[in-house]
Amino acid sequence: MIRLAILGTGGMAQRHAEEFQKIEGVELVACADIHLPVAQKFAKKNNIPQAFSSLEGLLAFAEFDAVANVTPDRFHCATTLPLLTSGKHVLCEKPLAENHADALKMAETAQQAGVINMVNFSYRNASAIHKAHELIQAGKLGHIMHVEASYLQSWLVSKAWGDWKKENKWLWRLSTQHGSKGTLGDIGVHILDFATYPIGPLSSLHCTLQTFPNVKGTQMGEYTLDANDSFVISVRYANGALGTVHSSRWATGHDNTVALRVFGSEGSLRIDLDKSMTTLEWCVGPNIDKAKWEVLECGSVPNMYQRFIQSIQSGVNDQPDFARGAEIQELLDLCEKSAVADQ
Repeated sequence: MIRLAILGTGGMAQRHAEEFQKIEGVELVACADIHLPVAQKFAKKNNIPQAFSSLEGLLAFAEFDAVANVTPDRFHCATTLPLLTSGKHVLCEKPLAENHADALKMAETAQQAGVINMVNFSYRNASAIHKAHELIQAGKLGHIMHVEASYLQSWLVSKAWGDWKKENKWLWRLSTQHGSKGTLGDIGVHILDFATYPIGPLSSLHCTLQTFPNVKGTQMGEYTLDANDSFVISVRYANGALGTVHSSRWATGHDNTVALRVFGSEGSLRIDLDKSMTTLEWCVGPNIDKAKWEVLECGSVPNMYQRFIQSIQSGVNDQPDFARGAEIQELLDLCEKSAVADQ
């Protein structure tokens, strides 16, 4: 039996609790949050026997094997390091840290501790992206020439997820003073992983960040609305391919659309997770001259929660691990530096 604790009991923690409770051989034994009543309410809802108001209290309890770290981004590094040095396996929410230096420290500490470490890049749950990786790395598309990756949301122009002007859970994402790094920090981590995992690393990038006016003035109550809400990244891959990676919260008609198109010398493929997590379309062989696309079934893969538990059980660290999280964090840092240099 793997005894699991959840650190941070905000909105995303409920998803962690529900997913881990579905896995045979996992027992939720504790949770912790700086707001003890919140932790106690979460514990009661999820039948968790122990609730603590601090990481120190959780560590003193000690009767757990692994942790899901669901604290806010700015606390990932400070809370994860003591867990690692205490010999606990850790699944950390994305992004791994607020900067590359901290992410690298987390990755190195995890390696030294010899514990399982993973970062929750949740779109790795799609079997389509794993099949794309397999096909591209096997050379089925020939030499890769161009890549297009996008992550589109519309919650600044719709109420599909609620009214952002009235709900703190959305307003903080628009304010750097409240810890937000905007769209780049929130979902840039996902689309950069999605755009590089199948093809390979980048050799260079240029990023433009944009904050469009969304209200008269830049203030909503205590929130200064200054975080970026759109970005465009021009990239060159180490293999010579060119690409564009972009995102916006102004994409009317797209609640949460993650898409990838890859063009090679011997074929192309495209993924649209709005359509399917388990299929992709590709154009290869005789279909190239007809510009005909065929659907390819990609099977199923374990989700991130299952991968984490399976890694603990087998002793073999699955991907994406903290080292991968640090690689993506380095790209995010480079994007910020590029955007500042252009100002």
